[in-house]
Amino acid sequence: MGKLIWHELSRYISLTASVYSVWASFWGFFFRKFFWDFIGGILRSPGGLQPSPKFAIFITVIVKFPIVQIATMALGFVMVALEYPLPMLKGTAIQRSIALRVVLLIMQAAGTVLFYQGTNAALWSLIAAMFYIRALALREKMEAAIRNKGRVGEA
Repeated sequence: MGKLIWHELSRYISLTASVYSVWASFWGFFFRKFFWDFIGGILRSPGGLQPSPKFAIFITVIVKFPIVQIATMALGFVMVALEYPLPMLKGTAIQRSIALRVVLLIMQAAGTVLFYQGTNAALWSLIAAMFYIRALALREKMEAAIRNKGRVGEA
């Protein structure tokens, strides 16, 4: 049996979650719904569940103007560019940084959990972030970082 390479597993999960995040953001443009509107909502007989006035800012940035969807789509594209590296990012310190990926995945999860279509992407982003944290705890190094060890002037 081989040894599990945590950062490779989390890379695949993160790639899947990021593509899902972009896809969910796309659908979030057309079917805008604040996911947490049922908390403190008012149930009206002919109108159904109406969100609490305390969540007006979320209704504004998700339903009226799709700012959250645009931000999560952009972050999803950035994560795809890091996980399936663009030629200009390949081998750079940004592409090799596991800690940066953890931060970006947590930000992606915080954005996608706000709208209805992005809840699965948020869950898988958090799972990928936890696996990256496990890789950091085991002091795993990415293959590109091992190949470039000791080279000066090259990323």
